[in-house]
Amino acid sequence: MTDGSRERARSFSSAAQRYAEHRPSYPDELLDAVEELAGFALAGARVADVGAGTGIATALLHARGAQVVAVEPGGGMATELHRRNPDVPLVRGDGDRLPFASGSLDLLTYAQSWHWTDPARSVPEALRVLRPGGALAVWSNDPDTGVGWIADQQARIEKSFGPGWYINDHPRSQGGLEFTTRLLHWSRRIPVEAHLAKLATHSLFLIGAPGTGEFLAAERDRLRALFPGGTVEEHYVVDLRLAPAPGA
Repeated sequence: MTDGSRERARSFSSAAQRYAEHRPSYPDELLDAVEELAGFALAGARVADVGAGTGIATALLHARGAQVVAVEPGGGMATELHRRNPDVPLVRGDGDRLPFASGSLDLLTYAQSWHWTDPARSVPEALRVLRPGGALAVWSNDPDTGVGWIADQQARIEKSFGPGWYINDHPRSQGGLEFTTRLLHWSRRIPVEAHLAKLATHSLFLIGAPGTGEFLAAERDRLRALFPGGTVEEHYVVDLRLAPAPGA
């Protein structure tokens, strides 16, 4: 991880409450797809949610009946996760050094967090902790740029700050893991101010890169003019990639 990436990764802890309040959750169909591709039910499954943040995905896994443990390296994020999910076990750690015994997990999940790992380490660690026939599931909420106003906003951000502003690398097949991809489209309607608050929880804005404050102010004016009713419909594509552990 570069120094810039480390700074962006650390930025989340200082904004954990805002992250929890404004980042979107995931549609019910996501965990249906995880169960289908993994070939087993989540209820009763031994699951570790890595890079759990404030527990958005952790809470959904817990509600499905999974025996889920949250893994989070950031102090502020871990505190917020525990506050919101007091019944879920929490350990400090990351995907490059998983604090679990070999073969102890049915499912390992990364929700919006795979890009903070080093695949040269996180893939062998996944293979180590998963039982034969278990699964690694990696997913992210990506803005649906097939929708006009979202594509225009993405273009404005990239013009101002470069194409790397939205960090989200997807896993590739390696080390005996062969990923299947499932794309799920969904949307939510929220106030313009809530959309801007969500945008401000991305690491580019959290670290206060030059021009981000001015960008958000200008974006507020654009969106108010575009959506005079004060409500936007955010469209997302959940990119799910799941690989079974060898040896089933």
